Amino acid sequence: MTVPMKYPAELRERAVRLVLDAKAEPDSSGKGACRRIGQQLGINADTLRGWVAQAEVDAGTRPDTSSDTATRLAGWNGKTGNYAGRTPS
Repeated sequence: MTVPMKYPAELRERAVRLVLDAKAEPDSSGKGACRRIGQQLGINADTLRGWVAQAEVDAGTRPDTSSDTATRLAGWNGKTGNYAGRTPS
């Protein structure tokens, strides 16, 4: 069972896109953009900052573990070398 998301995916995508566009402008800080856009859209600035950071990781512009890799690793069982729920063949 998955936890329902507080914000719709479309809102998340739009907010991240707006912040990334704002950060690309000269004389703009990421923190300020997250605060301003978060207030306009009714999203906590720290939440928005986290979404933007993950979007940058997924795009390869920021070093860290991408969402795809994290999903794959979550199902990996290092002790048996198998994915969770699968039996060795």
